[in-house]
Amino acid sequence: MKLLAQFVLGVLVLGTSFASAADVAVLRNGFSIRHERREIVGSVTRLYLGADKNGYVDVPTSDIESFEEDISAPAAAHSSQSVNEVVNIVSGRHHLDPDLINSVIHAESGFNPRAVSPKGAQGLMQLMPQTASRLGVSNSFDPGDNLEGGTRYLRELLERYNFDLIKALAAYNAGPGRVEQYHGVPPYYETQAYVARIIRDFNRKKLAERKAIASKSSGSQKSHTQRSPTAKQTAALDTTQQASR
Repeated sequence: MKLLAQFVLGVLVLGTSFASAADVAVLRNGFSIRHERREIVGSVTRLYLGADKNGYVDVPTSDIESFEEDISAPAAAHSSQSVNEVVNIVSGRHHLDPDLINSVIHAESGFNPRAVSPKGAQGLMQLMPQTASRLGVSNSFDPGDNLEGGTRYLRELLERYNFDLIKALAAYNAGPGRVEQYHGVPPYYETQAYVARIIRDFNRKKLAERKAIASKSSGSQKSHTQRSPTAKQTAALDTTQQASR
């Protein structure tokens, strides 16, 4: 379910870069991947899914048949703000933290609603066609439908594993069968890196949130102290004013 080969083992030598705004890589297996730009990295072509340099998928260059200009207007119509609004709605409906859903989206598609993995997973939360069908998602490229289906699926996995987030994320990536086979996170580099990336991103969001709350609380207390002088300060002020007259 994760974009295939997003985490690549070994050291790769960067090759020629190509600038390309909103193009589609047409693969020999019939799938396509929309991307903002691309570059050659060793024997693969790295397709950047958005402005974030961490949101990319590596595809063997030999598997790419052609590149075409993306003329799909619906994808451009969805702003990051509208996605955030939908995330807040669906996460509330399924009683999940919206920061968690955003971390999953970031790892899955880099917030590209038209993303298609080499395995055929589609949309923001990279739903496989059979999974989308079971969840009642009619159009995986529609952000609303995709986020509803993906968030509901993650909730189902959390309930299945007694709210063990690590197991649920591993199952979202590799499938429940593999998690049960290995009694936890499967020994796959891709899945282990996927789980670690989401947990790290989610923890970073929560830490930043706590710091913001603490800073706001500290600032409020300091401001209140400045606005409310003590009786001793008031007396000193009166004495100074009288001496200056």
